Amino acid sequence: MKYYLTTPLYYVNAAPHIGHTYTTLAADAIKRLRRMQGFDVALTTGTDEHGQKVERSAQATGRTPEEFTAIVSNEFRTQWDTLGVQYDHFIRTTDPRHHETVRWLFERCLKNGYVYKGSYTGQYCVSDEYYVNEAKPGDPCPICGRPTETVTEANYFFRLSAFGDRLLKYYEDHPEFIEPEARRNEALAFVRGGLQDLSISRTSLKWGIPLEGKHVAYVWFDALIGYISAVKDTNLWPADLHLIGKEILRFHGVFWPAFLMAADLPLPKRIYAHGWLLFENDKMSKSRGNMLRAEPIRRVVGIEALRYFLFREIVFGQDGSFSYDALIGRYNSELANGLGNLASRTLTMIKQYRDGVIPEPTAIADGPLAAAARTAIDHAARAFDNFDFSRGLDAIWTMLSAADKFIVEQAPWKLARGSDPADAAKLNDALYASAEVLRIAVALLYPILPESTAKIWEQLGMTEPIDKIELAKLAWGELKPGQSVGQIAPVFPRIDAKTAIDQMRALEEEEAARQAKLLGKEAPKAEEPKGAIPPPSPKIEIDDFGKVDLRVGQVLSAERVKGADKLLHLKIDIGEPEPRTIVAGIALAYAPEKMIGRKVVIVANLQPRKLRGIESNGMIVAASLEGGAPVLAGFLEDVPVGARLK
Repeated sequence: MKYYLTTPLYYVNAAPHIGHTYTTLAADAIKRLRRMQGFDVALTTGTDEHGQKVERSAQATGRTPEEFTAIVSNEFRTQWDTLGVQYDHFIRTTDPRHHETVRWLFERCLKNGYVYKGSYTGQYCVSDEYYVNEAKPGDPCPICGRPTETVTEANYFFRLSAFGDRLLKYYEDHPEFIEPEARRNEALAFVRGGLQDLSISRTSLKWGIPLEGKHVAYVWFDALIGYISAVKDTNLWPADLHLIGKEILRFHGVFWPAFLMAADLPLPKRIYAHGWLLFENDKMSKSRGNMLRAEPIRRVVGIEALRYFLFREIVFGQDGSFSYDALIGRYNSELANGLGNLASRTLTMIKQYRDGVIPEPTAIADGPLAAAARTAIDHAARAFDNFDFSRGLDAIWTMLSAADKFIVEQAPWKLARGSDPADAAKLNDALYASAEVLRIAVALLYPILPESTAKIWEQLGMTEPIDKIELAKLAWGELKPGQSVGQIAPVFPRIDAKTAIDQMRALEEEEAARQAKLLGKEAPKAEEPKGAIPPPSPKIEIDDFGKVDLRVGQVLSAERVKGADKLLHLKIDIGEPEPRTIVAGIALAYAPEKMIGRKVVIVANLQPRKLRGIESNGMIVAASLEGGAPVLAGFLEDVPVGARLK
């Protein structure tokens, strides 16, 4: 059975950071898991190398786009090799075979009547390489919030508007197509809001795949096809899984299936959009200077510490927070003191009390640990199959805790001193059961911790390679008595938190500076500490301030916007015949029910704009430190609704 999965093709305007690493390590773990389930697995990763942003970045470094993209693409490939990622295909969108595939798919869409020539005047986000059809000049990009640019050019257009009903029907018939459910609902809301035709070519730049005349392929039309071009002339397409970050769901969950439908090609079977990785509860970003990289962590604590932390600490699919303290805490408490300690104690006692040979137990199928192990196998296997890694790991650690308790209760060191034959039998049972728990634990943990579990597997004296384990056949009692254990060595030595954190921070600064130099940029400055007050903006005239109409409003209703973690949909009375509809990014700080009846300040004379398909007529006023939560402006005295602030 084949299983084909992909990471995104990472955009080369930035060097690899921990966000890229999170997705790629997850893909690597899923590949190893599926192999344990009997699948013939292929993993594709690679780099997305065209577009206006790349062209500008190359110019800024004094390099040609070809030189620039080759350097950054090599950074990604080197990073995945260093981290031990088992990818099978690495596709660059500058590869000639990819160019051929893009033109082939373009021609199929054109022939089927879903591509036509036109022209576009509107807003474009260079950062996301995204046409913001609903935006007006000066509006921010709805994805990243950066200012959009007004562009006018001739394009080829894709008839995305023709696929609304087909996509909704497909989502309904295939509820597993987009996961988790929150991301599926987000795609549904976007499509139900109405689809507009999409430009799929550019004539204002040269750095792209030539189509016809002066047209080059729009970068998102180009990049998505890389999943096919990477495995051209194989039987791997369609993909069984596209693993992506939630910020690119629209391109993968809406545009990509429409392109494939238009070309009469099979759709991927599943798109899984995981959450963001936050740094100490703040979103990582280059502008804040809090972007982290995997290499400093690998050099100080090893990549397996990071792999374990990401899958144990974070519910896959949701946003999760990373901190150095939490990383070291998890490592020391659960790997060093937990799994590592169990391995060391168990194998050392077998060496000391039974000359390094797994003893023959009196009853393999019985005993207090057998039920715990069977439960762990069942729960972990089902959780991992659904990518619920944290729950699966929790099941394994429940078993390990039971083993620790068992060893304390059985006290093998006391049994070893006893002269009664019954004590010898109990000792054999205790040592066998402890070793069998260890074998089952490392087998289940292999997709998450491939290097360290392989070491413990070898120390147990197992002859079959750990990567050949069949998960469906994993069961209690398969450890062979009479088997000799191997050379014992610590796998998870304890880490001094302060020393390690200082080293990681210092190496992070070095790596950030190295990457910045590579990209021809200044080294990022560290984010200002929370509570720091930014300097005043440039001074304005009193007439400029007079243009802003600030009004007192009272919130009549508030509800969360589906598919948007930060947005509230508000109805606000400002003394007009009808209440205002305002969409505000305050949902993480203010629960909807707490807003009703509250008096707030709004900017009443902003041009309306659409957010998540809702037309927002104004802006709510809040104070915020850089990276901090918003704090709404309010009043101590009773102020009438509709009063103007001067």
